[in-house]
Amino acid sequence: MQQFRPHYVLLGIFFSLSMVAQTKKSGPIISDFGKVWTVASQDFKIDPSMEFKAVFDIMASPEDKDRLNASIETAARFLNMHAQNGISEDRLKIALVVHNKASKDIITNEAYQKRYGTDNPNHELIKALLDAGGQVIFCGQSSMSRGIEKKELIAGVQLSLSAMTALIQLQNSNYKLIKF
Repeated sequence: MQQFRPHYVLLGIFFSLSMVAQTKKSGPIISDFGKVWTVASQDFKIDPSMEFKAVFDIMASPEDKDRLNASIETAARFLNMHAQNGISEDRLKIALVVHNKASKDIITNEAYQKRYGTDNPNHELIKALLDAGGQVIFCGQSSMSRGIEKKELIAGVQLSLSAMTALIQLQNSNYKLIKF
């Protein structure tokens, strides 16, 4: 029979409480989106002299028209987590290439209302990413196939020939592809 060891119980309780006590936080770049965990005692150190250029290939979108697109929010998490860990904002560059089902996520509230009867849950997130200096690039092929006109796009969203073209150009400009 195994002996009861109260110190193991205390360690377990302490570990559980420390995990519960920690919460995710957003900011400093995108304050209303992109909450991330603090990771203590990192073994793989971040090089603060490096430029972090990421292109996010955004093609999926939730079926629920009232839900935020988590793939888009990943870009906010990228900015916030690196800024929270000492990377200066001028060393963080992001671009989102949007196509396929995610096409609906970059249209204005008015256009979204006409199509789905509700405001675009991604509208404020897209504006925040643009305001932070991010690029949001919409696939022209998806625009045509889904009947989304340029005038329906949130201000600042750029129209490209295709997602493929934008992804190649950005990667040739040393943006690293992030695809989930």
